[in-house]
Amino acid sequence: MTLRFRLLWVALLGLLATAFAAWLCAAGYLYINQRQILYANKADIDAPDIRGLPIEDVRIRTPDGETLQAWYEAPKPGQPVILFLHGQGASLHNGKWRYVRMHKQGVGYLALAYRGFSQSTGTPSEDGLEIDSLAAYDWLKAKGFKDSDIVIHGHSLGTGPATYLATQRPARALILEAPFTAASDVGAERYPYIPVAFLMKDKFLNRERIGHVHMPVLIAHGDRDSVVPFSDGEHLFALARSPKVFVRMRGSEHNTLTHDGVYPYYWRFLGLPETDVDPAIHLSK
Repeated sequence: MTLRFRLLWVALLGLLATAFAAWLCAAGYLYINQRQILYANKADIDAPDIRGLPIEDVRIRTPDGETLQAWYEAPKPGQPVILFLHGQGASLHNGKWRYVRMHKQGVGYLALAYRGFSQSTGTPSEDGLEIDSLAAYDWLKAKGFKDSDIVIHGHSLGTGPATYLATQRPARALILEAPFTAASDVGAERYPYIPVAFLMKDKFLNRERIGHVHMPVLIAHGDRDSVVPFSDGEHLFALARSPKVFVRMRGSEHNTLTHDGVYPYYWRFLGLPETDVDPAIHLSK
């Protein structure tokens, strides 16, 4: 072995060692900070100050001792109530335009801040969010609502606890907005060189749970979604039991479905009077 070859070999080993060390650092950073990355939660001083909406700022106790903040507006007589589970990094106030649409429609809503979000106590985890969703559902039952009055609605991250809840409690319907097949699937696509499925603690395996949901399911997804692939919504829809409806929001991004006119399709799905419908939206059954 010549001196030149030895030097090249040493240089190559050095490069490989440097690359491996960098990979270990990246994997370690993602592992240590994975829950902050996944939830992006923050404590906000959320107060229901949306003009014209009679929102009650309520507190819900969980079986494991946390106190959750939620915003509640009672439905008009004969209308359902929607249990809304928000997405990553959201606050209660982020749902303002949802509440306006639900108020105008006359449906009620309970918008929940998971543990560690807004003024809710605790630290988020998959198990924790599942406990929170059950506590919110049970709070509605204690208010006197029947199973057939309650609609479970999750957006993005919220589709994880929403799908779980729909396997544990009966309800009128399940609405999944911009859902993932699994949070770990999204992570694996975003970090293809990291063994996300092995390292991720909170996987939210919607693809394994959706087949155990025994209620009508609506999935809405924007075909320009840059956060959760549109194909995730299609795949989840294929795995869901009938009756089911898929709403393809043409040109919509991850967080623009409300603005782009998805709510009239929710009302149709729930058997409520329709408002204006955008003809660019395609429905599949």
